[in-house]
Amino acid sequence: MTVGRRVLGTGEAALEVSAQGLGCMGMSQSYGPGDDDESIATIHRAIDLGVTLIDTADAYGPFVNEELVGRAIAGRRDQVQLATKFANKVGPSGERIIDGSPEYVRPAIDDSLRRLGVDHVDLWYQHRVDPRTPIEDTVGAMAEAVQAGKVRFLGLSECSVANLRKAAAVHPITALQTEYSLWWREVEAEILPTTRELGIGFVAYSPLGRGLLTGTVGGTDDLAANDFRRMTPRYAAENLAANQHGVETLRAAAAERGVTAAQLALAWVMARGDDVVPIPGTKRRRWLEENAAACDLVLTPEEADALAAAVPEAVGDRYPDMSHIDR
Repeated sequence: MTVGRRVLGTGEAALEVSAQGLGCMGMSQSYGPGDDDESIATIHRAIDLGVTLIDTADAYGPFVNEELVGRAIAGRRDQVQLATKFANKVGPSGERIIDGSPEYVRPAIDDSLRRLGVDHVDLWYQHRVDPRTPIEDTVGAMAEAVQAGKVRFLGLSECSVANLRKAAAVHPITALQTEYSLWWREVEAEILPTTRELGIGFVAYSPLGRGLLTGTVGGTDDLAANDFRRMTPRYAAENLAANQHGVETLRAAAAERGVTAAQLALAWVMARGDDVVPIPGTKRRRWLEENAAACDLVLTPEEADALAAAVPEAVGDRYPDMSHIDR
């Protein structure tokens, strides 16, 4: 297989990465029990295959995922493009606290570097936009980390068009990371046109619809008791039947091509533009290898459009509580 390369951002903000990345969140949280040895082996296999954009965040675990990734890339730092995030904090009762204040931003990068065991990261995202802090102030503080050599490039995640424009006026932005898949295409209306206007790359998380688009998850009975997806509206009983119908359509289309549903879903995302890089998450080498093989599956624009017309978008919100999404 040939994973290939793509470029996120333009000009002085351009970062060359693998055409498909690896999301590491599930290795430490949200999708049932983890296995650190298998997760590290998965990261090693990813690098061997050319999947070199490795994506983590301080909030994953929290904190332990950065440490896991750090152990995995030790001795291979120069072979990866390392991305992490800040701004999601966990409160004393487990609640989400979004903090983009400069007072929080400045030590956050030092803490991430320590956990990762590196002297810099290639791409540093604001994980969620803090509505209490002007994004210009947040990005200004992030830019200090670039000037100090701790960060090469800046990114934002789940950022509205309005705030994306404000941020880009302060410092070049290399990538916007937001959910994007056959199941959720809202970004095509305004967000993708804006990133392209501004020369910002797009990193698609959850390109497999949190597992349902793989066709291997039948519903919540297939999930661990502590799996985050049990609480998500798309997996709720009132929405699952409709969503599974779309998955069956995808599986049939994949079977006609002799590929898996996951591979076809990933090929669809990659076909939306050379500026789009999906980061499917997995903690097992088996699924990593299947996902990476999707890079050899090339869809024409007409084929991608036909697939989008055949597979309906998901029924149900992306999260149980959407209040943390910047709109």
